[in-house]
Amino acid sequence: MFGHRPKPKKFDYQFRYHDPEKEERRRRRIKIKRPYKKTHQGRSILLYALGLSLVVYIISVL
Repeated sequence: MFGHRPKPKKFDYQFRYHDPEKEERRRRRIKIKRPYKKTHQGRSILLYALGLSLVVYIISVL
């Protein structure tokens, strides 16, 4: 139980349908699309915070 444990066997697998150019294009496309999502998410959080602060202000004035 506390002795030697066998490690998983390593193997070298060659993909049959691997296209390195297609993979590189996909990585570049994902890299380009990601910053937009991050800024969009930041913008939506800012809008929610602004709306919430507006509601709190209106409630405190009444």
